[in-house]
Amino acid sequence: MTDITCKLLVIGAGPGGYVCAIRAGQLGLDTVIVESTKLGGSCLNVGCIPSKAMIHVAEEFEKAAQAAAGATPFGLSVSAPALDLKQAVAWKDGIVQRLNNGVAALLRRAKVKIVHGQARFSDGKTVIVETETGPKTISAEAVVIATGSAPVELPMLPFGGRVISSTGALALTELPKRLVVVGGGYIGLELGTAFAKLGSKVTVVEAQERILPLYDQELTAPVAKHLEGLGVTVLTGAKALGPTPKGDGLRIETADGKEKSLPAERVLVTVGRRPVTDGLGLENLVLDMDGRFIRIGERCETAMRGIYAIGDVTGEPMLAHRAMAQGEMVAEIVAGERRAWDKACIPAICFTDPEIVSAGLSPTEAKAAGRKAGFEIKTGQFPFAANGRAMTRHAETGFVRVVARADNHLVLGVQAVGQGVSELSAAFGLAIEMGARLEDVTGTIHAHPTLGEGFQEAALKALGQALHI
Repeated sequence: MTDITCKLLVIGAGPGGYVCAIRAGQLGLDTVIVESTKLGGSCLNVGCIPSKAMIHVAEEFEKAAQAAAGATPFGLSVSAPALDLKQAVAWKDGIVQRLNNGVAALLRRAKVKIVHGQARFSDGKTVIVETETGPKTISAEAVVIATGSAPVELPMLPFGGRVISSTGALALTELPKRLVVVGGGYIGLELGTAFAKLGSKVTVVEAQERILPLYDQELTAPVAKHLEGLGVTVLTGAKALGPTPKGDGLRIETADGKEKSLPAERVLVTVGRRPVTDGLGLENLVLDMDGRFIRIGERCETAMRGIYAIGDVTGEPMLAHRAMAQGEMVAEIVAGERRAWDKACIPAICFTDPEIVSAGLSPTEAKAAGRKAGFEIKTGQFPFAANGRAMTRHAETGFVRVVARADNHLVLGVQAVGQGVSELSAAFGLAIEMGARLEDVTGTIHAHPTLGEGFQEAALKALGQALHI
């Protein structure tokens, strides 16, 4: 058995883990990172990155198909497009491999030791890693748990055969003629939209009353309308019961209580994600838990001194950029710096068509906060139908909305729905993080013609000074 001693041990090389290790190495800490699969975690290998690659493939195919059908207004015409899904998947895998190599290079540059294997705690300072060459014992002064999350499996729809997770959906080399998506959250709708554009007949089964229930209905309405235009059938208030007797589809209970069978070559289950802690030996530690998630404080510390947890394993919001920010913070704390989690907002993006961005408080949340603190709010909304750049991209659907305090005009939240609005998320988050007032936004010159002008115009509208509506 090989023994390793280090200052910091990071378990899990996903976005949070590898950022934590890189930052620790930059700060001169003797750091080891352990990963049981590929560097980059779920986000890089089977989540964020590959899904966006396949979404782009679907967008390009849709444009070509529309041009072939003469459905574009700007005079383009092409012959009927053909899809080679195997080649598209290979392109996606190439991107993932390049980023894998990049993470490895960054870790080596930071002088982080990489150990491949399954880690298990024997106590709060010692971890045994089962590697291909045998077990290694790693002793560390501080340990960061960054093991991430995995798709939730439904008891009546275990993964296998026709039933797939998001990971399986991104590895398909043949397009399913009929796809049923169980779960109308962001993962299900992102992938469902992509497959619909590629030519699959898609049906979405959502147990709640509407899709994307974490976003307000005004933001999700354009997404619902576009799904209808793509021919996607959305069944809300419906519950998955299990596969059909012949295994060629899905049995559901509809909103009116009737049982119905939906034919499908594939059933994609996207009902949430669970923390990956199995086999980690948490029973050998004394941690406070929130259900299956590890409870942490404002410094990402657990109930045991010297043990930290970051990212999806600590619960919502399960976002890669949250994990990255936590990882950077923890590395600096272990290095002796004074840090605490004091982020004003964590932007969330739904890569549907159109895209949705939400940063800070929604109008409903802001009103609730105002009732408690004794202030009123004001909102300003600017439609992309009045934005020159949106028009030139044939993307007039959607809007930008700003939520602010009525008394001092402090920006509390910014939301947007529209094509390409994901790229506005940094501006929204920066405004909230820096405590911007509406006047700060309106007084900043926004380049023309850009979608970002919608942010300025929404702030002007909130001030009663709208120029272009």
